[in-house]
Amino acid sequence: MTEPDGTPGSASHLIPAQRNTPDVPNVRNFRDAGIAQMCPGRLYRSGSLNRLTEEGAERLRKLEIRTVVDLRSGVESNVWPGMTHGLDIEWISNPALPALDDLKAMGFTDFSGFEGKPWPVDPEALYPFMAVYAAPAIAVLVKHLVVPQALPVVVQCAVGKDRTGIAVAVVQSLLEVSRADVVADFTRSNVELELTAGPTSFLDEAGVTRYSHPVSEGLLASAMDTILSAHGSLPAYLAPHGVTSADLEALRSRMLA
Repeated sequence: MTEPDGTPGSASHLIPAQRNTPDVPNVRNFRDAGIAQMCPGRLYRSGSLNRLTEEGAERLRKLEIRTVVDLRSGVESNVWPGMTHGLDIEWISNPALPALDDLKAMGFTDFSGFEGKPWPVDPEALYPFMAVYAAPAIAVLVKHLVVPQALPVVVQCAVGKDRTGIAVAVVQSLLEVSRADVVADFTRSNVELELTAGPTSFLDEAGVTRYSHPVSEGLLASAMDTILSAHGSLPAYLAPHGVTSADLEALRSRMLA
C-alpha cells in the first residue's frame, strides 16, 4: 500500500471544527486524534512519514512528538522507510496485519480470510478482517499511550485511513467518546485525502495498481460489530493481548481532559 493519487474533493459540513493541528509538509492526513473530551496534543494520527521533510520534522519537534507507532507491514516499511531528520523519537514497528507466521505465533488459528493475500482488497471484507487480526497492534498502541514518557504519540499507516482509522476509533471508543464524534473523525479522512469524489488509484509496494476507497460509517460499524460479536466489549477484545484493567484506567488518566 502507498499514498494514493488524490482527486479534488469538497469539505463536508458534517466535519466538526478541528483543534489547531499544524500542517506537516508531505505527510497526508495528519491531525490531532484527541477529539471531544480527550486531551489535545497527546495522540496524533497520520499517513506515512516516509516523505517527511526537514520543515515537517521541525513542526513535529514543536509538537514534542516522542513516539511513532507504525502500523504498516514490514514490506511497506522497507520500501518506504520512515523519515525522522534527526528527531529524537522512538519508532515502533507494529504491523496491524502481521505476516501469517507472526499471527500463528500470537495464537491465531483461523486464517480463512487470508485467501492467499496479506489482506482482502474489497473494503467490505477488509474491515471485519482487520478487526480480527489488528487486535495485537491496537493493544501495543494502547500500551504506549499509558506511558507518560511516550507521549505525544503519532500512530500512522500508509495514508492514515484504514488501519489507523480502526486503531484510533477503538482508542476513542475506550474513552467513551460519542459514536457520532468517532464517526466524524474517522470519515474526515475522505476530506483530508480528497476521496469525497470516489476511489483513487495508487501503486502498492509491489508496483501493482490498486484503488483507495472512501471510508464510511458502515465500514467502521462492520469492524466494531465484528469485535463486539466475538468479544462482547472492547476491553475483552484487547485483554488476550495484554491490555489490563489497570492499563485502561491509566489510559483514561492520560488521555481525558
